[in-house]
Amino acid sequence: MFATLPVTALRTFESAARLRSFKQAALELAVTPTAVSHQIKALEQQLGFALFDRVPRGVRLTQKGERLFAGVHTALLDVATTLDALRPVPSTGSLCVSVTHSFAALWLVPRLGRFYQAYPYYLVRLEACGEVIDLQQDASVDIAIRYSSTDYPQLHRAARLEESFGVYGAPDLCATEQQAPTLITVHWHDSTLYETGWRQWCQAAGVDWWQRHTALRAYDEEHYALQAAVAGQGLVLASSVMVSDLVRNGLLASYRPEICVPGAAYSALCVPGRERHPPVRAFLAWLQQEILR
Repeated sequence: MFATLPVTALRTFESAARLRSFKQAALELAVTPTAVSHQIKALEQQLGFALFDRVPRGVRLTQKGERLFAGVHTALLDVATTLDALRPVPSTGSLCVSVTHSFAALWLVPRLGRFYQAYPYYLVRLEACGEVIDLQQDASVDIAIRYSSTDYPQLHRAARLEESFGVYGAPDLCATEQQAPTLITVHWHDSTLYETGWRQWCQAAGVDWWQRHTALRAYDEEHYALQAAVAGQGLVLASSVMVSDLVRNGLLASYRPEICVPGAAYSALCVPGRERHPPVRAFLAWLQQEILR
């Protein structure tokens, strides 16, 4: 039944499709790019249709190539998972996690030491960016951690970290009554998020700081805004997730902690089937434990 399967060509195809590059596939498989190209060409001739379109920055899967990749990738993951389960010592491996700069700096990286303590044989490569990653198209990314209230029916979601927004400042600043404080905000890709949040918080607190055009300082990234608040530059509207370690370490305090406004959630997402890959499975299990801590 399997005697005629082009196993080597399929493994080469899976690597090239996942990495979207013949050159990167060659590095992964320890062969030359020419050898990868020959394997793909032979596979395309055997199948009778193209698997890739050549584009300026690499290659792009055709529609039939996408279908083949989904099947081959899942099958190879199943084989890898079975082999790993049979080994007395887990194999080494790595995974790529796409995450925003702020979430990486303020929440994920400070906790990664515990992941390496639990799984010293796995390596996490962080790809920090603010752009939305299409996991169906960018197969080089194993997991994306994204902030949204949207459901992702086409993706596997393994962890969800809920948040709310409150106002924080340096402890000495929060200990005094504020009449017209400097407000710190973030000009994120969704520029209305923080403006709406500030308006909701001020309304709940019964203050008119936003309407009175109190002094305003804006930053492009959340971790910049939080560092400004740590330095005593004003009060910041911040996510309970992002600010948790700074509050725990006494660098920031909650101003009027009884008042908060709802937020969305951070979700860990991957293409269905990828969650069975041993490094991905380990990371998602660890992430869920961290959320419950």
